[in-house]
Amino acid sequence: VQLQASGGGLAQAGGSLRLSCAASGRTFSGYTVGWFRRAPGKEREFVAVIRGSTGMTRYTDSVKGRFTISRDNAKNTVYLQMNSLKPEDTAAYFCAARQIYNVQYWDEKHYDYWGQGTLVTVSS
Repeated sequence: VQLQASGGGLAQAGGSLRLSCAASGRTFSGYTVGWFRRAPGKEREFVAVIRGSTGMTRYTDSVKGRFTISRDNAKNTVYLQMNSLKPEDTAAYFCAARQIYNVQYWDEKHYDYWGQGTLVTVSS
């Protein structure tokens, strides 16, 4: 599976962006897909996950109520809708996938496939 992340850019605080993670190589409707981010000078951290078989979603506390992860299986794409953006959301965002769900979905080591990252910059 090859993943292509896109949709990053510059936004003002309070604005919105939608990131896309498009998969190629095989159908990944059953895959668990996560979004992670790495802010300048910080380690990469978990943002959100969507489970393939059930559609279950989970978020890190700092984005709950502002970000929504979803998927369009017909397009082999997972989205991250980001609303009410804050300067602290500035980071490179990465999507990742694994075929079998792991309960430790927040841990990047459990993901097998990674996109290249897309940069999000939020100005105050």
